[in-house]
Amino acid sequence: MTDEIAELIQQFRAFVAALWNSSGRPTFVLLSVGIVTVIIATAGMQVVLNRWNSPFYNAIETRNFSSFLYYLMVFFGIAGVLLVLNVAQTWLAQMITLQSRQWLTRDLIAQWMAPRRLVLLGDAGDIGINPDQRVHEDARHLAELSAGLGIGLFQSTLLLISFVGVLWVLSSGVVLHVGDYSFSIPGYMVWCALIFALTGSWVSWRVGRPLIGIGVERYAREADLRFAMVQVNENANGIVLNAGEADEKRRLDDELGRVIEVMRRFVNSLARLTWVTAGYGWIGLVAPIVIAAPAYFGGTLSFGELMMVVGAFNQVQNSLRWFVDNFSSIADWRATLARVMTFRQALVTLEQPRSSGERIEYDLEPLGNLELDHVAVDWTGQRAVLDETSVEIAPGDRVLIIDRTGAAHGALFSALAGLWPWGSGKISRPPRASVMFMPERPYVPDGSLRAALTYPSDPAGFRDEVLTEAMQRVGLGRLAGSLDRKARWGKEISYDDEERLTFARLLLLKPRWVFTEQTIDGLDENQRGIFTSIINQDLAGSAVVTVSDRATTSDFYTRTINLVDTAPPAPAPHSVTALVPTRAIPDEQAKQAEPSSPRPVD
Repeated sequence: MTDEIAELIQQFRAFVAALWNSSGRPTFVLLSVGIVTVIIATAGMQVVLNRWNSPFYNAIETRNFSSFLYYLMVFFGIAGVLLVLNVAQTWLAQMITLQSRQWLTRDLIAQWMAPRRLVLLGDAGDIGINPDQRVHEDARHLAELSAGLGIGLFQSTLLLISFVGVLWVLSSGVVLHVGDYSFSIPGYMVWCALIFALTGSWVSWRVGRPLIGIGVERYAREADLRFAMVQVNENANGIVLNAGEADEKRRLDDELGRVIEVMRRFVNSLARLTWVTAGYGWIGLVAPIVIAAPAYFGGTLSFGELMMVVGAFNQVQNSLRWFVDNFSSIADWRATLARVMTFRQALVTLEQPRSSGERIEYDLEPLGNLELDHVAVDWTGQRAVLDETSVEIAPGDRVLIIDRTGAAHGALFSALAGLWPWGSGKISRPPRASVMFMPERPYVPDGSLRAALTYPSDPAGFRDEVLTEAMQRVGLGRLAGSLDRKARWGKEISYDDEERLTFARLLLLKPRWVFTEQTIDGLDENQRGIFTSIINQDLAGSAVVTVSDRATTSDFYTRTINLVDTAPPAPAPHSVTALVPTRAIPDEQAKQAEPSSPRPVD
């Protein structure tokens, strides 16, 4: 129990820190001050309304029509002020919810999109599954629950403070009669409200505690089902061509079954909790009247005073029962907070070592070259090394690294990108701004075509004439009129066009270093001609480093290095299955690389 509380405090502090350190802190403070002011004013008006009960109901009891009309008009004045305050509180609460979601989501996106983390998140275990769900849906839900529960707790606490004193004073008029004896208990109604509410809170906690764990599992299963459906939609062609509809239907049925099973447990737990919360709600309607009845029937309380006691009792016990009424929401908030904050913590700590095995050392080469010193890469219990212990590659070189193991080229390619630390040796790399990686499967982002052409650079820095010329050079001239059309280009154009679009990027970005996973022998005749003309004419001073499991018959490369098997390290290296997706974006999460051939993003 102590560990759970400590974990809750740590996660809540991280949540508050994420909001407090955001750029919207001044707005958040202003909104908070505004809603606190409104809630205090509302509490004050509710005390005034409670005092109004006595003369109004006494006027009814004595059939004093003029007093009845007078206090009825007073009520409309009080109600008008409360109405304005209620509207203001609703607007402020919704603005706090909106802004909290904005700041929290932006914080998560900033952590998620930090360099290399899109890929490294795949090594974080279950926490790396469905990150889009946590950033979008869970962040929204956490912001809504936090604002609602936080405002409700503050308002209940303030009403409790305001009405405990009122109820204590009114309790002096409650005289109890037992036989011939009459006596009063100081704060009698306060103690009754306290016992009534605390009993309900304790029973609610005991009955509803399982909802927290069920809530965490529920969100995870819902995310799995959603992700499975996205995979089916994104891979529709492959499924239909292979007549795999029946298999995909069974997989979706299995995922749905897991959701239904956890939802069934959730429904049963919620029903058990409802016995408590709803039961206390119904009993609460008559409890204050029953508790104060002896004094009223004994003649020590008038009807108006009885209604004042009942109103104050309801305010106190409702404030004390806040936990009872909101336990299911609190359990939901606790589960959502855990999902969001554990995800954020995983993002923040991704760079920290997770295994005791050797790790590749990275450094920047002062002259802007690429140096590989005793480099070895580990994957699934195996190790491969370069047959040259010390390798130096300079701009203008054309180097082919042939993977003789048949399975390690993806790991080495990722290691050159700084995404695969498992292994040994040292890699001194040129500045990242001068490097372009070309994985076997090109990445074409959604959005405008001009943004896809210049990705990841700002398209505003390129004139239309330059873009059009590059497209015509690589055989995409027919798309020149679509520069500003926004589309899912990765779905609209063919694989051949994706390759050509990547060649256009070479022309536009002019990198000093080009890393590829595909030898020029893997390109068709037209693509090969385009690529070699760009390298030889436009990027003659740039280096080309290809990591592939295929040899070449071309004289394009001036140097060949081999990647060969060697004895695995001891202890066995970190397991790295499914670390790096071929295209690390939500639309392509289904297209995972082979376990032995991870690839970085473009």
